[in-house]
Amino acid sequence: MRKIIHIDMDAFFASVEQRDNPELRGRPVAVGGSGGRSVVAAASYEARRFGVRSAMPSITARRLCPDLVFVSPRFEVYREVSGQIRDIFLAYTPLVEFLSLDEAYLDVTDNLKGIALARDVARQVREDIFAATGLTASSGASYCKFLAKMASDMRKPNGMFVIPPERGKDFVASLAIAKFHGIGPATAERMKALGIVTGADLERVGAAFLEEHFGKAGAYFHKLSLGIDDRPVNPERVRKSSGAEDTFPHDIIDAEAAKREAVVLAEKVWDGCERHGSRGRTVVLKIKFEDFEEISRSKTVPAFHADKAAFVSTVLALLDQLLPLEKGIRLLGVTMAGLDEKTSAETSPQLDLFS
Repeated sequence: MRKIIHIDMDAFFASVEQRDNPELRGRPVAVGGSGGRSVVAAASYEARRFGVRSAMPSITARRLCPDLVFVSPRFEVYREVSGQIRDIFLAYTPLVEFLSLDEAYLDVTDNLKGIALARDVARQVREDIFAATGLTASSGASYCKFLAKMASDMRKPNGMFVIPPERGKDFVASLAIAKFHGIGPATAERMKALGIVTGADLERVGAAFLEEHFGKAGAYFHKLSLGIDDRPVNPERVRKSSGAEDTFPHDIIDAEAAKREAVVLAEKVWDGCERHGSRGRTVVLKIKFEDFEEISRSKTVPAFHADKAAFVSTVLALLDQLLPLEKGIRLLGVTMAGLDEKTSAETSPQLDLFS
């Protein structure tokens, strides 16, 4: 029987800003731009009480909370704090699966501190995080990843919840499908149309029914209804892509302006991959036009991109396919996909993309 905890920092970006600026403490804070086309990257709990959420248009957030304070993101600071948290996790177990800068699974079945109970490990980890960073975290402890994740949402912010093995199936039975981690809104609506609204309904309809309607995922959903999740914590979890995008204050119709913005995004993506020592072979360019039509273009090359210039050239080549512009560009996005974090500039052969 595994002992797994899920740690999730509380409103991470916003909490870092409130920590570093005392004037923001206790106030509704949104990390992100305040312009008409900007979106909220993160919201403090004071802002969430007004309905402000991440990925929400900033103009909507301002409407919901007129006193909302917008703060520009400082990703370098967030990464630095995330590194401190990472070191704390690894002091307890090498079996850490990082999901993002502020979230991870830890398998503490045989932990480095010799602590018997997962709940005690989770409590100590949260105390260490607060001592090192001044930030709070929520945690969930259980015997599988799914239930540990569900548990960490139960006592937010700055809380802990434990689901022991004997309670796992009953907990899932009473859980609304819309709250299941891994079941998105569209799938939840399909399930609702089939009369499936709780975990108990998932078990009732059976694996065959779920596979008929949801394919291979149906078998996984049915296992969850029984409180079963066999996925191990994977410390080798590798990011498959890295991207950046920007929504512009005004539509871009000039080709040269579009190229300049594409170069900025491409360099940002390359620099991020450089920091992680990763390279990819696939480049994706995303464009959202003024009428909200969204298209993408991609190119996969035989070998990993070896330098920034080659990567930028690939991005510009994809953009050239769409020129001249027939309508304004509202958003541009660039992604490097098919990442291999063991590939460095020294091991990647130079490639002439246009030979």
